[in-house]
Amino acid sequence: MKLTLRVWRQKNADADGAMSTYEVDGISSDMSFLEMLDTLNEELIVKGDDPVAFDHDCREGICGACSLVINGDAHGPERTTTCQLHMRSFEDGDTIDIEPWRAAAFPVVKDLVVDRSAFDRIIQSGGYISAPTGSAPDAHATPVPKPDADSAFEHAECIGCGACVAACPNGSAMLFTSAKVNHLNVLPQGAPERETRVLDMVAQMDEEGFGGCTLTGACASACPKGIPLPSISAMNKEWLRATRKVSR
Repeated sequence: MKLTLRVWRQKNADADGAMSTYEVDGISSDMSFLEMLDTLNEELIVKGDDPVAFDHDCREGICGACSLVINGDAHGPERTTTCQLHMRSFEDGDTIDIEPWRAAAFPVVKDLVVDRSAFDRIIQSGGYISAPTGSAPDAHATPVPKPDADSAFEHAECIGCGACVAACPNGSAMLFTSAKVNHLNVLPQGAPERETRVLDMVAQMDEEGFGGCTLTGACASACPKGIPLPSISAMNKEWLRATRKVSR
């Protein structure tokens, strides 16, 4: 395959960025998208040019570090992470636009790399439980209804990649935050911080500068782990419950 790549290049957070055009040839349809970028970077290094900076780690669809907007879609045309997107999703001769996540709360570090530490601060504000130290309790010691367990597992699948923010026209982090809140709030182990968790995490989300949610649904459509849109409504319910309880 021969492809034309239009890649966002930006030296640092303070520099102006622009799209640069590159031609790559000999790309196998079995390559992952990141392997294709590796091929581009090898060619750039041989020429003495600065390689394109992009985030990656496990390359197994687990960590979510491979955050790219490809032809306007977070993670590309398939509902998966960028590292699990393969070049068979494209055609020979295609022009592919590659950009970083676009959100005020995710400043560009260099090229396609953005700073997503805002997510870390949201989790630090309340994404934990009070757990006694010592040996682990028996699995059956705290009964959990199956619907609650299923819901907790579903929300725990969030990998914090930020695709929901990148896909949202408002740059909202509501899907991410709701996944982290609902994961713990439905479990008995999360009960001690149930109210403070949702209040603190939503407050931190707002402080980070993420946009407001208008339930367009773009976040859930882009999520590679399938976090459902009703998760946001569930978090809103938790938030209203907590504000009423605190104000009494």
